[in-house]
Amino acid sequence: MQFLWKYIDDLVGKGLDLPTLSELLFYFSVSFIPLALPLAILLAALMTFGNLGENLELTALKSSGISLQRIMSPLIFLVVFLSIGAFFFSNNILPLANLKARSLLWDIQQQRPEINIKKGEFYNGLEGISIKIADKEPRTNLLHKILIYDHREKKGNISVIYADSGYMRMTLDTTNLIFTLYHGYSYNEVIDEDKKKRRRAIKTYPHRRDVFEEQELIFELRDFGLSRTDEDLFKNQYAMLNMQQLSHFSDSLSHDLEDRKELFTNAMFKSHLLVNYRLRRRQDTTKVNDSPEVAIFVPERIFEELTLSEKETAIERALVQARNTKNYISSSTYNLIYKAKRIRRYQIEWHRKLTLSFACFIFFFIGAPLGAIIRKGGLGTPMVISVIFFIIYYIISLSGEKFVREVVVASFAGMWFSSLILLPIGAFLTYKATVDSAILNVETYINFFKKLFKISVEDYEQYGGI
Repeated sequence: MQFLWKYIDDLVGKGLDLPTLSELLFYFSVSFIPLALPLAILLAALMTFGNLGENLELTALKSSGISLQRIMSPLIFLVVFLSIGAFFFSNNILPLANLKARSLLWDIQQQRPEINIKKGEFYNGLEGISIKIADKEPRTNLLHKILIYDHREKKGNISVIYADSGYMRMTLDTTNLIFTLYHGYSYNEVIDEDKKKRRRAIKTYPHRRDVFEEQELIFELRDFGLSRTDEDLFKNQYAMLNMQQLSHFSDSLSHDLEDRKELFTNAMFKSHLLVNYRLRRRQDTTKVNDSPEVAIFVPERIFEELTLSEKETAIERALVQARNTKNYISSSTYNLIYKAKRIRRYQIEWHRKLTLSFACFIFFFIGAPLGAIIRKGGLGTPMVISVIFFIIYYIISLSGEKFVREVVVASFAGMWFSSLILLPIGAFLTYKATVDSAILNVETYINFFKKLFKISVEDYEQYGGI
């Protein structure tokens, strides 16, 4: 559903057949498995141990001398196996699924150009044609202020068409795009190639201006059926790489970033901070330890010895140099931060393959003892509790990932923050379930407030409340 809400505009009206749409949904469904698996384990553990507790089966097992850890041990091995399988899935299958899903979605987005033309933007999807519209009425599909540049002859902007309004449609066989234009005019420059070769200095040419009330233009569409793009164009994106490839790209970009930092430092000292404008220098005659080789450098004294014009020149050049240095620092900082953020994207994906797998292990140790404590089976209560825990985990994970992406915290700290928070919670719940704690038993709190209310009423009567 999240995928459909996000990309519904790219799918509607494209005339996709069922196999293509099914293939796209399959690839995106596969890409959601690493995120859905921890929630599934949490819900399954809650339902299983909740049913055992509700039917007093856990009580029977514990009364037989079997501890909760021994009851959980077979499922622990199963969850460890699922976690390892989730890691290999994220590292080997998920990049391939992302690659095929993104490449297929790109091909679908490039299909049917009349759907992709948006108001206020130039559309260059047609070969040699650039189209811009000011507005589009959604009900009637009437276009307003249509501007069409024809570059098919590759001679520049020699053919321009403007129309006050018009319609755009495709033929039934999807081989042609038809524009029906109203109240417009066209400009066409008349270029004589022979004269142009003889007189290359000519900058202006005669033109023809045509005015029309209605005009129909037909553009041939080539390869606007669903043609499959070469997947190699997408394979270097971070979501399409395994851990080894992510490490390779991250290391390469890190070395490049260090080289840029060193270049920036050297440029600052050599070209921006220590600059000689060949101003007339005054050597201080004060010596240190009567040594003729060493002299004290006092900028204020040297500046005071300059003439008024030299002072003005020095101040003016210093201001210019300061502005240039500020601009250089700003542009260099932006480039360095951009490269650092790009490195973080690869590091985020590297850690994500581990954190999602480890989340399966954590959620089991939250769900199993929690189910044993609340002793509620079925689908209702476990579903609510599972969604609450998963939302907490998801919010913390997104926050940590955002901090990493914005280069606020280290990659390890941000990506493992949610796991480090939930792991102690799982250990605490396991301990409470082992000692048969009633920490999450609703009746415990009800009885507590009943006793508290009863004590309050007795105190009130005892000290003259009546």
